Amino acid sequence: RIIASKMMLRSVGVGRTFASTSGFDKVGVVGLGLMGHGICQVAATRSTVIAFEPEQRFLDKGRERIEKSIAKLVAKDRMSQDDADATFNRITFTTDTADLADADFIVEAVIENMDLKQDLYENLGKICVPDTIFASNTSSLSITEMAAFSGRPHNFVGIHFFNPVQIMKLVEVIRTEDTADHVFQKAHAWVSEIGKVPVSCGDTPGFIVNRLLVPSLMQAMAMVDRGEASVKDIDISMQLGAGHPMGPLHLADYIGLDTCQYIVEGWTSKYPNEPSFFVPQSLKDRVAAGNIGRKSGKGFYHWNGDRRGDPAEY
Repeated sequence: RIIASKMMLRSVGVGRTFASTSGFDKVGVVGLGLMGHGICQVAATRSTVIAFEPEQRFLDKGRERIEKSIAKLVAKDRMSQDDADATFNRITFTTDTADLADADFIVEAVIENMDLKQDLYENLGKICVPDTIFASNTSSLSITEMAAFSGRPHNFVGIHFFNPVQIMKLVEVIRTEDTADHVFQKAHAWVSEIGKVPVSCGDTPGFIVNRLLVPSLMQAMAMVDRGEASVKDIDISMQLGAGHPMGPLHLADYIGLDTCQYIVEGWTSKYPNEPSFFVPQSLKDRVAAGNIGRKSGKGFYHWNGDRRGDPAEY
C-alpha cells in the first residue's frame, strides 16, 4: 500500500516560503504535441522559449498549433495583437538539441513512454549546462526514475499541466526525495509567473488529481461490471449528487479508454498490492474491441465528434 513518508510530507512544501522569482529567462520545451504546444505558448508570455521536436514535420505542426491558438485568443479579445506578436516572436523553433544546451529550465512533454524519456534525459544530461533544471509533464510515470536517467536528480521536478494548457489554471509541481529545495522553489515560482496556480506534491502515482480521479473512474466501471447501476444513472448521480460537471464514465470516454487502461495497467504492474489500482472488465472489453470513447465514436457512450450521444449497448 502506498503511504506518504515523512520525507515526502516534508518535501512537498507545506508551510514553506517559496522563491519570489524563478530566474528562468530561457525555457526549453521538448515536444509540441497536444500538451507541449500549449506549454510552449504560455511559457513564451514571459521568457524566451526554445521549442524542440526531433523531426521538421512535427515542429511545423507544433508551430501551426501555436499560431492558431494565439490567433483565437486575439479574435476573442483575450490577447492584444501586440502581445500576440511578442509572444510568438519569443519562440525559436528547432530540431537541434544543441539549442537547448544553455536553457535555464527544460519542460519535457513527449509521449508517455519511459524508454523514449530515458534516451531523452540521458542525452540532455550530457549536453546541458550543469545549472539547467529539468521538468517532466508526465501524468503517470515516476519522476524519480526520470530524474535518475538525467544524471542530475537534484535538478529535476515534475510539472504537470492540464489540458487545454492555455485555459486550465492548475499545475502540479512534484518533487522527489532528491530534488534540491531551491530547484523546487524556482519551478513553483515559474508556474505563478506564467499565470497558473501551482500546487505541491510528492512523487506519488498520479500526483494529486489523477491519484484521486483515476481510481474513482475505475470504481464507476466496476459498478457497471457488477450490474449495480446503469452507465447513465452513475453519471447523473455524480453530476447532481456530487456537483461534478460530467459523470465518471462520460469523463473516461472523453479522456480515452485506452489512456485510462494504460495508466492503470502501469500502476497495477508497479504497485500490485494497492487495492485501489485495478482494471475493470468493462474497460478491458471496450479497449480490446477498439471502442475507446470519444476518439473512436463509441465507448460507454456513442459519440459524434465531441458530442456525446446515448449510452452504448455492450
